[in-house]
Amino acid sequence: MTPSPPVPLSPVADLDAVVAWGPAGQRRLRDLLADARALERVLPGGGHLLNVCQDRYRFAVGFVAGLLGGRVSLQPASQSPETLHRIRAAHPDVVCLADSAFDSQGLPCVAYPDALEARPQDECELPAFEADRLVAILFTSGSTGLPQPHGKTWGRLVRNGRVEAERLGLVARPHGIVGTVPVQHSYGFESTFLMALQSGSPFWTGKPFYPQDIVTALAALPTPRLLVTTPFHLQSLLASGLNLPPTDLLLSATAPLSGHLASQAESRFGAPLHEIYGSTESGQLASRRTTDGPEWTLLDGVGLQDEGDGAIASGGHVEGRVPLSDLIEPLPGGRFLLHGRHADLVNIAGKRTSLAYLNHQIGAVPGVVDAAFFLPDETDHDAVAVTRLCAFVVAPGLSREAVLAGLRPRIDAVFMPRPLVLLDALPRNSTGKLPREALKVLHAQWLASQQQG
Repeated sequence: MTPSPPVPLSPVADLDAVVAWGPAGQRRLRDLLADARALERVLPGGGHLLNVCQDRYRFAVGFVAGLLGGRVSLQPASQSPETLHRIRAAHPDVVCLADSAFDSQGLPCVAYPDALEARPQDECELPAFEADRLVAILFTSGSTGLPQPHGKTWGRLVRNGRVEAERLGLVARPHGIVGTVPVQHSYGFESTFLMALQSGSPFWTGKPFYPQDIVTALAALPTPRLLVTTPFHLQSLLASGLNLPPTDLLLSATAPLSGHLASQAESRFGAPLHEIYGSTESGQLASRRTTDGPEWTLLDGVGLQDEGDGAIASGGHVEGRVPLSDLIEPLPGGRFLLHGRHADLVNIAGKRTSLAYLNHQIGAVPGVVDAAFFLPDETDHDAVAVTRLCAFVVAPGLSREAVLAGLRPRIDAVFMPRPLVLLDALPRNSTGKLPREALKVLHAQWLASQQQG
């Protein structure tokens, strides 16, 4: 078989093109190449690189250095001790690259250098890499269990970033990108690094979390601007009451976005808001403008096929045939409707719904800031209560009874939560997700409090 031709790092030929902006100023493509080659010279041997750099430009330098040195980038969505121990067991030659204090759990760790010694020849050539070469292993977030690894080849990653950029119009008109999600996470990796690299769109180096930090980052970038965020971050930003800088495009993923929040965001920013649908396993698959309706449109080259009770994604940048964990209703013309995850289905007394639907309804109760339903495992408590849903709610100023009164007209009585637990905050991770394990901990804490009381 004839090998496919090498795929360049970026289609941008101008080495003076700006790739990143930060508090210290801009970085050009030639800077990225020079820094990556200099970093590659000081990295120890090993075939795998765990890149936990928080600065998005330093992550980019580390990723490109890995490409140059033949390393595979390991990108877990979280760096919990359990995850790091599993990585070390599977990849004993792994080396960690960090730009801040990091407990590597005994993994060999290299601090990102304060200064990199570049050589004149380091910035003179744009590298290319084999399309079918394994260059990254991304890990699922563990929302429904332990994080699972998924290998990604260079050619498919490039195509992923390119088709997303084309769908959003960034190839024709590059945007400055501000991302509130970690670059190690699949959504952040695809939409703030790959898409930037493949469209010539510069990215903000930081990972702003708080509303004021997001506003500051947007204001620092030249227009046009794109904010890559999540429903959780977007809701906090809109609730802050801050003056929002002119922004040309909004992108959201990681959790369902309500039509109300999408309309509010578009009104406040004066910009269209699009959602991306996909998974770590498949990569990004489809997009929609939320205010236009519930239908999703597949990205170029991607196809869906029904198989049993589920759907299979394949084609385009998808690595092989990937079963999807969501309930999908195909429509003509590469469109479909999304009805939630198989794992979210709830069946009580012969009535069916989904946790996503219930979360949407409780989140729409006036005064509720954040909320999540939880269906305990059968082993969590006695069999009599196995079908009793509970809900964890953040609703400052509201009583438990007031929240229940607002929820009662919205859902069937059999799905009313017993108990409803009021909290100051929910333990969402850096992408705004609530892993099931975190909800199990909350439920266990509530059970313990009841036994003590």
